Amino acid sequence: MKLLDRSGHLPSGEWIGFLDKGVTLEGRLELSGTFRIDCQLKGTIVSSSTVVIGENARVEGEINGNHVIVGGRFEGTLTAKGRVEIQSKGVVRGEVRAPCLVIEAGGILDGRCQMTSAEEGKQPLTIPIRAASATSSP
Repeated sequence: MKLLDRSGHLPSGEWIGFLDKGVTLEGRLELSGTFRIDCQLKGTIVSSSTVVIGENARVEGEINGNHVIVGGRFEGTLTAKGRVEIQSKGVVRGEVRAPCLVIEAGGILDGRCQMTSAEEGKQPLTIPIRAASATSSP
């Protein structure tokens, strides 16, 4: 049986498990494959693959992952090396750091977003722009 994300797509990576509603967890969760969370979780999630925060989930803390899909509620700092998706019923309060951010219609980002380079540790590129008055002739 293949587990799909809410939009019907198969997230990349091997599914390693899920936490369903009715579960309350506090602490650190380290993941090596695609994982779905539909529970209440307070703490830190570290993943080298895809993390799916389902519609029933309430997560507070910090997420460091590759691809993060938010369909429920997340409060804290979310850092992704790849892509962050906030689905139509998703709510993110706090800070998002990622090279790619997608917010579906109805999705909410209440906080700060920092678009990072896809290459970790790469300095941002600064492009000087001259004022129009300095380049135009009288």
